[in-house]
Amino acid sequence: MLKRKSNMSLKNSFAGYALALVLTCATLLSAGTTVFAQADQIPTDEQAISNGKALFEDNCTVCHSVHERVVGPALKQVIEENRSLPWIISFVQNSQKVIQSGDKDAVALYNEFNKTEMPSFAFSPEQITSIVAYIKHETENPPVKEVAEVPEGGTGPAVSGGTGVSSEYLTILLVVLLVVLVLILIVLALIVSVLTGYLKKDQQLEEADREIVESKFDLQKLLTNKAFLGFVVFAFTAIVLKTVIDGLFMVGIQQNYQPKQPIAFSHKIHAGQMEIDCNYCHTGVRKSKSANIPSANICMNCHTEIKKDSPEIQKIYAALENDQPIEWVRIHNLPDLAYFNHSQHVKVGEVECQTCHGPIETMDVVYQYADLTMGWCINCHRETELNTEGNDYYTKLVQLHNEHSKEPMKVVDIGGLECAKCHY
Repeated sequence: MLKRKSNMSLKNSFAGYALALVLTCATLLSAGTTVFAQADQIPTDEQAISNGKALFEDNCTVCHSVHERVVGPALKQVIEENRSLPWIISFVQNSQKVIQSGDKDAVALYNEFNKTEMPSFAFSPEQITSIVAYIKHETENPPVKEVAEVPEGGTGPAVSGGTGVSSEYLTILLVVLLVVLVLILIVLALIVSVLTGYLKKDQQLEEADREIVESKFDLQKLLTNKAFLGFVVFAFTAIVLKTVIDGLFMVGIQQNYQPKQPIAFSHKIHAGQMEIDCNYCHTGVRKSKSANIPSANICMNCHTEIKKDSPEIQKIYAALENDQPIEWVRIHNLPDLAYFNHSQHVKVGEVECQTCHGPIETMDVVYQYADLTMGWCINCHRETELNTEGNDYYTKLVQLHNEHSKEPMKVVDIGGLECAKCHY
């Protein structure tokens, strides 16, 4: 009887181990299936990645980067840790709900980043999936740092310029020529002095020649000389005219203008260190004529949690409490007679912000980088090549252009210098 019970117990033990082994294998297979299913659920087509990139740049870059930790974690961590897609979707749509449910990963993440609340996003699962597709693509294809090309024999990057000579260079050239002229006069005076001393020692000089050699410099005679007076008047008139013309050309130009702003906002911190996309704050740059000044509400997307006690951030709170806009001082200001459309240049022309605004990501206080004159704009239209690939609008124009020219098609070739483009 005892032996029978022992056999039954042994059979039960083997059955228990077998059941545990089956469950373990099933769990492992299930986990593996989930990982593979996770990979299968993330699209890899260019359209999905492109859509995800647009959503990421417009909504996520203020707090996140793919490869570096910013306000929140580096998002490549999502891919490297094999986070399940349903978990990601739930967290993005309502992170606080996931945290309050007691999810260990969500709670750990929340505590790691000083309990900073991530705002909820009304994205569809498809949109979030496209963002994950973009993050996965960037994780698998990390950016390669580009090294600026240095011209042969130079020490820095080549800088393209306009076709004309600036007033500053012309002034420097005139000063250099004047210095050279003075040096030539000094050398000639020394030569004359040496020759005069030599000739005075010559006893065979005729009386007329000796009078010339021994004659003294007469300043009064020089000042009353018509040729000398004509040269002085001409030089004085030329300098005055150049000064007046330079002054007239500078009317309305505010290059290097750097006013003090009501709030000490640093582009170096936000656009440089934090790598926040310009379009996140200047929301109209891709869809309207104006880039628009961001409202205080956009600032509050971050500063409801970040540096709330900063004196500068308190100024934003005060503006919101008093229902008053922040009175930023305008820096870049074109005359009313000139029409400029941001969306046409940024969205269609794919012109980078730095082209006109300079290295904005390095500026603690923004200043006007370019002179923004008509000549500056025209030179850009003359030199900028059009990206016509994949755009049927340009098909016939490219064909017509190639029939008459071997040069790449530029803005000037599609009417970029017509007056009515900017003045109408």
